[in-house]
Amino acid sequence: MKKFLLFSIIGLLLSCSGVKKTQEALNSGNYMTAINKAVINIAENKTKKSNQTYIVLLEEGYRKNTERELQHIKFLKKDGNPANFEEIFNTYDRLKSVQESIRPLLPLYIQDENRKAQFSFKNYDDEIIAAKLDLSKYLYTKATTLLEDALYKSDYRNAYTDLNYLQELNPNYKNVVAKIEEAYQKGLDYVIVEMTNNTDKVIPRRLEDELLNLNTYGLNNNWTEYHTNRIQNQIYDYQMEVSFQDINISPEQISEKQISKERQIKDGYTFVEDRNGNVVSDSLGNSIKIDKFKTVKCDFYQFTQFKSAQVTGVVNFIDLKKQQKINQYPLTSQFVFEHVYANYDGDKRALDNNLVSLLQLARVPFPSNEQMVYDAGEDLKNNLKNILNNQSFN
Repeated sequence: MKKFLLFSIIGLLLSCSGVKKTQEALNSGNYMTAINKAVINIAENKTKKSNQTYIVLLEEGYRKNTERELQHIKFLKKDGNPANFEEIFNTYDRLKSVQESIRPLLPLYIQDENRKAQFSFKNYDDEIIAAKLDLSKYLYTKATTLLEDALYKSDYRNAYTDLNYLQELNPNYKNVVAKIEEAYQKGLDYVIVEMTNNTDKVIPRRLEDELLNLNTYGLNNNWTEYHTNRIQNQIYDYQMEVSFQDINISPEQISEKQISKERQIKDGYTFVEDRNGNVVSDSLGNSIKIDKFKTVKCDFYQFTQFKSAQVTGVVNFIDLKKQQKINQYPLTSQFVFEHVYANYDGDKRALDNNLVSLLQLARVPFPSNEQMVYDAGEDLKNNLKNILNNQSFN
């Protein structure tokens, strides 16, 4: 009984809190917030006594919201600005959506007043269709004018945005699909990519191919198209130059380190004897034994093969129309080849386990200079990917 009473009190407090917030939203003119809160609570149980207040608030919120929205539309139409067509369409659409959210709840009864809640619904379909047509005409005219009078790439991109909205709003309106493609192609920045080697080393061909395979970089800029091979009659806006400035490859090195180890190890056992030379037994009659130890020594020789390659360069972006550099990014990478192996002289039982494992390894061939440069290229690809994704021509 105590638990039931506690839960009842908590439920009542939560209900009062919800009603209070809905009333506050209504009083402050946030009619849609009030409507949504009321609809959610009523939908749970429209006959619940504590939801009676929500029905009253919903009725009031709906009436006030409808009045305000219709006054807003009246003003926008009187203003006569074609740019208002979108807001007119959206407002009619909101009016219909509010009705559709309430309709499934009907009928609703206000018990204290012994009446049905009143909701004056209207079919806005004709108004929505007319507003959509006005908006479609406006968007089409605006985008077409932008395409014809464009001075900058941004004009084509704005036209592209309007045309895509029009396609979503009114699919296949006139020749909008063709105009979307036109706006997209004209809004693109075309970039020709070139690679230069200013070092005295050879860049592996497969590394060049991988660096220039821009499809692997997951580029996220919809308005930039990179070409690694020039297309005839294509006018390029920018040039991206990947320039290798220096390649340093260290000599092949083998360093040696000697470690001397000494350890006592178990070496059999001996019997315990008394002072008379007799073997001593335990309480069970077993002869007592003690471990014998001996000292073993080992010289451990560790060899480390080392070779490194460092590639440095720069990525330049050039505005071809203005013939000036607009951005420059450093490009650098390093790859280190290191291999450790070992041998020994003496008793390897003196060695720690981590040293013994190295004895299973042997010397390996050093990678060629070309392979070292190629391996350093893995880092270069990541750096180049970051540069491409961060570069903006706007």
